[in-house]
Amino acid sequence: MTVLREPAMDPRLADLLGQLELERLEVNLFRGACRDFGSPQVYGGQVLAQALMAAYSTIEGRTVHSLHAYFLRRGDFNLPIVYQVDRSRDGHSFSSRRVIAIQNGAQIFTFSASFQVPEPGLEHQSAMPQVPQPEALQAWRPPAEEILARLPAKQREFLVRERPFELRPVEQTDFLDPRPAAPLQHVWVRAVDRVPDDPQLHDCMLAYVADFGLLMTALLPHGLVHGFGRTMTASIDHAMWFHRPFRIDDWLLYAMDSPSASGARGFTRGSFYTRDGRLVASTVQEGLIRVGRE
Repeated sequence: MTVLREPAMDPRLADLLGQLELERLEVNLFRGACRDFGSPQVYGGQVLAQALMAAYSTIEGRTVHSLHAYFLRRGDFNLPIVYQVDRSRDGHSFSSRRVIAIQNGAQIFTFSASFQVPEPGLEHQSAMPQVPQPEALQAWRPPAEEILARLPAKQREFLVRERPFELRPVEQTDFLDPRPAAPLQHVWVRAVDRVPDDPQLHDCMLAYVADFGLLMTALLPHGLVHGFGRTMTASIDHAMWFHRPFRIDDWLLYAMDSPSASGARGFTRGSFYTRDGRLVASTVQEGLIRVGRE
């Protein structure tokens, strides 16, 4: 699928759109490029977004309303990923697709999604949390140089890496001295530049950003921070539901909470709201959390 990019587009966004422009190898076979996100493995949101793009490449006249995925193995960001799409069913109103992501001949990720012909129906939703508007908040910035100097190299790289999204968190985290807090996060998010008017592209980009920071919500009650000190985390599975149209280059409030952690797993939920309070998407993730020595 070809992704249109403006000549003067912010290079961070242009790079992400390049990742979403998959190479078609066969009718149902696609290949996507990887990027080093500053983590030990491929960023899970990249795999989610590319798998959804691969599935969308076999769909016409329908939009995604749900997806479910399992992360089976760590992906290597030095290698491309091959996506094999199974056209499970095309019905009168719904289509189903299954996608397998492959590296070095092994499955690293499985994905299923359902697509629907748009139609009217009943409407209700939960209310958006009452938080400050993004203009009243500071954009997320990496810690000061004197703090970065005290962190391991991989963590420094993760924190200073340029990203295609602007983040404005309501709650602030002290990476060096985190204190136990309620398992809640609220972050305003939007793309750093205007995104082409393709709803499929906006869906894929929301899947990309939905994995960013969600599992960290389960660490907050324990005074821990993802990727620092003695914690090891990894996504196990991820699900999303798309409720209403939206634009990823307009501000969206990402409201996250963690109802439970047990059995070395953290369970987290997220909701995306537009500025005028419309609930546009929901997401759920469970991840592995292991705590050991420093």
